[in-house]
Amino acid sequence: RVLSLELNKDRDVERIHGSGINTLDIEPVEGRYMLSGGSDGVIVLYDLENLSRKPSYTCKALFSVGRSHPDVHKFSVETVQWYPHDTGMFTSSSFDKTLKIWDTNTLQPADIFHFEGTVYSHHMSPIATKHCLIAVGTKSPKVQLCDLKSGSSSHILQGHRQEVLAVSWSPRHEYVLATGSADGRVKLWDVRRASGCLSTLDQYNGEKSKASSEAANTAHNGRVNGLCYTNDGLHLLTVGTDDRMRLWNSSTGENTLVNYGKVCNESRKGLKFAISCGCNPEFAFVPYGSTIAVYTVFTGELITMLRGHYSTVNCCVFQPHFQELYSGSKDCNILAWIPAPREPVPDDASEKSLPQQHVNPAYEDAWSSSDDEG
Repeated sequence: RVLSLELNKDRDVERIHGSGINTLDIEPVEGRYMLSGGSDGVIVLYDLENLSRKPSYTCKALFSVGRSHPDVHKFSVETVQWYPHDTGMFTSSSFDKTLKIWDTNTLQPADIFHFEGTVYSHHMSPIATKHCLIAVGTKSPKVQLCDLKSGSSSHILQGHRQEVLAVSWSPRHEYVLATGSADGRVKLWDVRRASGCLSTLDQYNGEKSKASSEAANTAHNGRVNGLCYTNDGLHLLTVGTDDRMRLWNSSTGENTLVNYGKVCNESRKGLKFAISCGCNPEFAFVPYGSTIAVYTVFTGELITMLRGHYSTVNCCVFQPHFQELYSGSKDCNILAWIPAPREPVPDDASEKSLPQQHVNPAYEDAWSSSDDEG
């Protein structure tokens, strides 16, 4: 199904945003409701379900936090995320230096966290049962951890040298966090440890670091602006402004050296890409200019380029229940990429190829033998 993804003529996503779309998220509980965040600070919530049951339909916007809303973000919304366990709550962060926790039913912020600098990225663990920490990447090199339970952001992870553009919790270990920074480094942290940092990923796997200690332990020769774990949490995919994408073994920290070729990446901020779920092999969907590049994660093969947007693609999100992809772009559009329907085999053809006597006796035999035994 993923290999046959195409821009679907029969499905539209209602156009609400008047400016570029930076971030999308589909809630993991039902896979039915999608959030989007725009450059004008607006957040929209869509219902992806086809309630009309007609083949051609538009995914309706249920509501939005628009410019006239008293609590709307003042500047660009960079990340939206559903609370992983139910749809009663969602989160958004923005260049206005805030992270907001929203009550979905009232569309009011239940809590607001303020930071000293621009917020590029935030993430809640999809699996945490023992903590309610939101990791936040900002203009500061310090990674902030905000506690939903206490409402404080006391916890700080120190080690990066420049702004933190991407953060992602492991889907396997609830206390493990990956962060990517403009300093070219990707760090893995155990937030329970005093020192915090477990490892700093090294693109050369330790081989070049003897020559120059300064170049040691960089994941990319540019800003690291995107991170995504595979669904089992065993691997981490990173993208950087060195036009490279790298796949890491998340337990050993080793660069697996999969070659994806040149992955053009001119984004000055976080890049939101996605990895498929429940497919074999797994695929990565990476914004690539005005297209979306589809790669096989473990072999690095470029399968196809999805073309349809008129301008830079900023984000994409995978819907695992139906193997669908949604993408958001600077052109203000959200596009739905749906597996092409298979050509149905005409009945008469299938009967010709399978003579009738080959089909039924198998069932009859099976039944009759059990009758004899009984």
